Amino acid sequence: MLAQLEPALSGLKLPLRLRLWDGKELDLGPEPSVTLVLHDPSVVAQLKSPSLDALGSAYVEGKLGLEGPIREVIRIGDVISQALVGENGDAPPSRQMHDKATDAAAISYHYDLSNDFYALWLDRDMVYSCAYFETGKEDLDTAQQAKLRHLCRKLRLARGDYLLDVGCGWGGLARFAAREFGARVFGITLSKEQLALARQRVEDEGLEGQVELELLDYRDLPQDGRFDKVVSVGMFEHVGHVNLPLYCERLFGAVRPGGLVMNHGITAKHLDGRPVGRGAGEFIDRYVFPHGELPHLARMVGNLSEAGLEVVDVESLRLHYARTLEFWSQNLENRLDEASGMVPEQTLRIWRLYLAGCSYAFSQGWINLHQILAVKPLEDGSHTLPWSRADLYR
Repeated sequence: MLAQLEPALSGLKLPLRLRLWDGKELDLGPEPSVTLVLHDPSVVAQLKSPSLDALGSAYVEGKLGLEGPIREVIRIGDVISQALVGENGDAPPSRQMHDKATDAAAISYHYDLSNDFYALWLDRDMVYSCAYFETGKEDLDTAQQAKLRHLCRKLRLARGDYLLDVGCGWGGLARFAAREFGARVFGITLSKEQLALARQRVEDEGLEGQVELELLDYRDLPQDGRFDKVVSVGMFEHVGHVNLPLYCERLFGAVRPGGLVMNHGITAKHLDGRPVGRGAGEFIDRYVFPHGELPHLARMVGNLSEAGLEVVDVESLRLHYARTLEFWSQNLENRLDEASGMVPEQTLRIWRLYLAGCSYAFSQGWINLHQILAVKPLEDGSHTLPWSRADLYR
């Protein structure tokens, strides 16, 4: 069996060892740092044309074992896939129908996994989105607090402002905005597990008078312009291409004239929003984010503009998310024994690949992350934003 694989793989000179189910081994390069353990004969055929989806699925399903640093596993897997499969850049973009029931089920699948599991590898506020590294040397807690501050400053949040937090997660941003900037916050989520813990943390900090969190779909947001500012972090990836115009219209209807809207989310590399290549996108859709779809920056800017919002600032945080995911991945790797008691073995395998793989994807430029700031113009078309960004960095 190994003889079938050697011609295809040995020329790559990778620090990789293959171990068959009968104990036989083959080194494909000097000083192997990673070992692929083939538990199932069917994996041999997959390794002859190894898409990232096929390799990931084989690991998740227990047909393939991995030994070695997870970041090196991801790198070597990509080299093998690129050499033997090549790029499939012509894959058609995903277009899925999204309704309230489908989206609620998808959110529950991902976010209702286990609050304790997420707490193992997130920062102390459990902020499950890209951090902001002002110098690149910060630890995760510091960088996440900097991200929350960066968002609030971009929104020019002031004491007494009424802030809508779309996809509030465990409430880290809502509490920060209330505590540090004196805002009133209304946050929404579709995750019951997140909501329960978020409300508890609001109560623990004595912020019940400033922060209200509800289980609510973005399609049901009030459309009377009651909010001064709107922020949406790591949420529009779940909306779907088909519903992006509606999503932007709901944000427009929720904010007052002159108010600001901040959308922080992952964006696609390609204009048509096609999934990440060589099967990586398919793996994420199947195992991690069902029905998730990434729009290109241009599409999102266009949808915001068509809804009546004027885009005034865009910032890429691609390298920031690569670093954030590197922290998350390493935190999980450091606590695998604890994690194994919280989630099923297959789930833990998914998350090991997902966190390390996404860090690699961002570092390679396969996907990006953009903060898009928009304003709802006043009746005469004007707005009151500062003439420069100087106030953000004081």
